[in-house]
Amino acid sequence: MAFVNFYSVIHFFIWSTSGRYFFHQWKFFFILSIGWEILELYLPFEFAVEELGNKVMDIVFNTAGFYIGTRLRYDGLTDQISNTTSQNHPGP
Repeated sequence: MAFVNFYSVIHFFIWSTSGRYFFHQWKFFFILSIGWEILELYLPFEFAVEELGNKVMDIVFNTAGFYIGTRLRYDGLTDQISNTTSQNHPGP
C-alpha cells in the first residue's frame, strides 16, 4: 500500500479550501485533522484502513493544503485592501 494515494490529494484540496474560505485557526485545524485520522482507526469502512505511513502523509498533505489556503486568504485580503486604499486617493 502506498503512502500517498488519491485520498491524500483529496485531503489537500479539502484543507486548502477550508483554509482559504472557512477558517484560519491552526489549533482548530490540528484538532479536526488529527481527530479525523484517529477516528479512521475505528471506522468500519474500507477507505479508513490505512498504514501508519499513509496516515502521517495525510496529515502532511492536510497541513500543506491548510497552509496554502490560509496564505491565499491573506494575500487576497492584502490585495483587496491595497486596491481599495489606492482608489480613495485622488489621482494625478
